[in-house]
Amino acid sequence: MSDLTELRERLRQQRPVDWEQLPDFPLYMDQVLSYMDRQVIRFSEEDSLTAAMVNNYTKSGLVPRAEGKKYHRTHLAYLTAICVLKHVMSTRDMDLLIREELQGERPIQDGYAAFCASLDKALRITADEMAARGGETSLADDAIHFALLSYAAGVASSRYVALLRQQKDAEAKKTKKERE
Repeated sequence: MSDLTELRERLRQQRPVDWEQLPDFPLYMDQVLSYMDRQVIRFSEEDSLTAAMVNNYTKSGLVPRAEGKKYHRTHLAYLTAICVLKHVMSTRDMDLLIREELQGERPIQDGYAAFCASLDKALRITADEMAARGGETSLADDAIHFALLSYAAGVASSRYVALLRQQKDAEAKKTKKERE
């Protein structure tokens, strides 16, 4: 059970750094990849961000283009959100939410702060839920419990995304009509 204790402690303690703590100097790709390993909770190399992934996210418009071959705070904020969200939603849905949170009407640092605050709350809730279960059930029972919580949250998230997409489509139609 020490693996679960370690997980619970990482859920309680490991967080992406605040905007002000993100490097305020440009990083090269290998530095970005190394930095991102500390931004998110990972347990295996399979979860690592790769240069090919960053390039794909950039090509698809999820991440702004690097300036030369250098990446800045903004890139790290986008990549942090992507590294977390890619586990639970499609690229299309991620794109919509990232555009809304990080490219919306508020400054990127505010969107990043809101993202980090929501992540912090979700991680604390999960760690508390693990502690409350206290190892009184089997690993399978606990795994099903957390899978079902994930399912319920996923259903809610999908509905929110669908409503947001409808809202954006209606705004685009209204804007198009106004231009005509």
